[in-house]
Amino acid sequence: MTEFFSGDAGLWVLFTTGFLSATLLPGGSEANLIAAVKLGDNPIWQIVAVVAIGNTLGGLTNYWLGLLLPDKTSEQKQSHKALLWLKKYGYWSLLLSWMPIIGDPLCLAAGWLRMRFGWCAVVIFIGKTLRYIALAAIVLGLFPSLPF
Repeated sequence: MTEFFSGDAGLWVLFTTGFLSATLLPGGSEANLIAAVKLGDNPIWQIVAVVAIGNTLGGLTNYWLGLLLPDKTSEQKQSHKALLWLKKYGYWSLLLSWMPIIGDPLCLAAGWLRMRFGWCAVVIFIGKTLRYIALAAIVLGLFPSLPF
């Protein structure tokens, strides 16, 4: 089983699961990241970079799908809760694109609202990368023990 997470093959598995888990398809990349970090065949920065890039591209796929949705009038767009939140906090709300349940719809809504692709890509990448850095740091024991 460890051969899936070692060497270049492991990086491809991380990229693929990162991508798929960020689309509207169910799945998670965290377990694969943990396995790759614990195995230690690749440098941590490389593991985090590969899974973050895959996950970001998956999120941007949702953005592009949002572009395919018919452009509604701004009156109709304001009636959706997720869209109100995106409009209120703007691009910064995309830092939460890594979160289960709300992350995928946020990316989809950003495309539907025709938000600027470049800014969306940067903020989505930052949010997803920070999540994987934190997870890798926890696996490596770099955070002190939490009081709860």
